Amino acid sequence: MKELDFINILKNSLDDSSLLGDDCAYLKDLGIFITQDTLVEDVHFTMYTTSAYNLGRKAVSVNLSDLAAALSKPVYISVSLSVPNTIKDSFVSELYRGINDVCKEYNIKVTGGDITGSEKIVISVCAIGKKISKYISSRSNARKGDYILATGSFGASSAGLYALQNFLYADDFLINSQINPRPRIKEGLILADAINSDIAVMDTSDGLIDALYKIALASRHSIEIDINKVNVDNKLVNFSDVNKLDYKNFVKWGGEDFELIVAVPENIYLNLDENIFRPIGRVLNKDISPCVIVKDNDKTEKITKDIFEKYTYNHFKDKL
Repeated sequence: MKELDFINILKNSLDDSSLLGDDCAYLKDLGIFITQDTLVEDVHFTMYTTSAYNLGRKAVSVNLSDLAAALSKPVYISVSLSVPNTIKDSFVSELYRGINDVCKEYNIKVTGGDITGSEKIVISVCAIGKKISKYISSRSNARKGDYILATGSFGASSAGLYALQNFLYADDFLINSQINPRPRIKEGLILADAINSDIAVMDTSDGLIDALYKIALASRHSIEIDINKVNVDNKLVNFSDVNKLDYKNFVKWGGEDFELIVAVPENIYLNLDENIFRPIGRVLNKDISPCVIVKDNDKTEKITKDIFEKYTYNHFKDKL
């Protein structure tokens, strides 16, 4: 079953699904955002490609990335951990050392959680953020003429994972992008301070094209980008050249960069630093069947539903 189909079933099964749709739910009566992500051993990570410490950091960071996209200030997390009965005390100690270090960095408190037994390691984090802007970000807020902006660089994390899985040499930058991602909390707070209307924001936990397509789908507007305007680190290009790979596949379809994709009107765009929020495209007309158009010099690729599902269902596994 595909993710979007699963979400539709959930919506149709609930009497009230009004809080579903974005990675963070905004609880207006409490003035907070709430999100939850789960990492499962041999699905989202393996212990030969990461350490307990980095797993703890990543479990928190992926949730903070969702709060960054909600333009909120993270304040609390709770942690649920399921482990086999053969797990060592040192694993749990290192895991929570990683959790603690991220929490110290962003001044977050751990409120509790749950511990259970299981056949594999499963760590689930619920994160709560405080609303600091009078305006809301949602993937459904993109409008015709909006500028598409992107933080950071793309493709590094998935290239790092590819290197780890295939026992290839890769620069530490690529490896660390995969095992120790940095949520764009600072950038989210900059946006929260700069906006004067609701905007569309989404993190790229599942990839650049994934975020663009989901914004297009939720907003019912097609989006056009120039792939050559997307920031790419030379270390990714060099890694791809050495291993005879196309770095643009990592950029477009590789996940877990945890950057922000932003759609804002011109008056907001003009007040943002292009060194932080890099313009890569525009939002097009309202569309019954929204798509993402990717320009690459004299080539144009149209990402429709069929192409999106083909390349995102199995994520990066079948793309190289």
